[in-house]
Amino acid sequence: MADVDKAFAGAIPALYDRYLGPLLFEPYAGDMARRLVGMEGRILETAAGTGIVTRALVQTLPASVELVATDLNQPMLDHAAQKLDASQVIWRQANALSLPFESDGFDALVCQFGVMFFPDKPAGFAEARRVLKPGGRFLFSVWDRIEDNEIAAVVSAAVAAAFPDDPLGFMARTPHGYHDTGRVRDDLQKAGFTDIAIETVTLRSRAATAADPATGFCQGTPMRLEIEARDASRLDEVTDLAAQAIARHFADGPIDGKIQAHVITAVA
Repeated sequence: MADVDKAFAGAIPALYDRYLGPLLFEPYAGDMARRLVGMEGRILETAAGTGIVTRALVQTLPASVELVATDLNQPMLDHAAQKLDASQVIWRQANALSLPFESDGFDALVCQFGVMFFPDKPAGFAEARRVLKPGGRFLFSVWDRIEDNEIAAVVSAAVAAAFPDDPLGFMARTPHGYHDTGRVRDDLQKAGFTDIAIETVTLRSRAATAADPATGFCQGTPMRLEIEARDASRLDEVTDLAAQAIARHFADGPIDGKIQAHVITAVA
């Protein structure tokens, strides 16, 4: 994974939240929060991003639950904190591979679509297990292969075609690069987790116009940095090319495409 794949700063957090939040992350955030209904104690969230899952957890869980929401990128947390005023949430910048918390301190750990960005997955899982109490739950999600995520696949192909001599690979390489459930299970077992359950969840991704997902992917993710590294003057042009490809694929009207992810639960 390239270092640029983990860079969520500048204009990216706001665009990510505005366009990709409703498109991709809110549907799975609701599903994840429902899986923790009745949970008590302390919950740690890693790779919290702009707080989409955090907000769902606050709406679902009792106010007595203490929620510590972390992310590697402080600009993402700053955006999240502006959108959610909840006394039960503690915001803290943290690297999921080196968490600044005591061992056996949390009853559950949640990570929605963040594990794919870990440069060392087993090490990240071992750190998750360290901070969980014995019997604590590790709940996380990863995207399935890009071919099973319709809008992302269309955008990725369109952007790659815009740079035929040096095609971009961010989408397939990182967000959709950790879809092998056998590998996920093996990595969890190496970290000492047991009772591993993996469920493939298929939902729908909807947007009012083709421009919305094109802007979200091309300007609200590290794909933006890949585009700008090749030719910063072409960012708007490439975004338009992605929008045109989406419009051709889905025809006229609102966008409605398949999204698919694996939701994993493991016990420390």
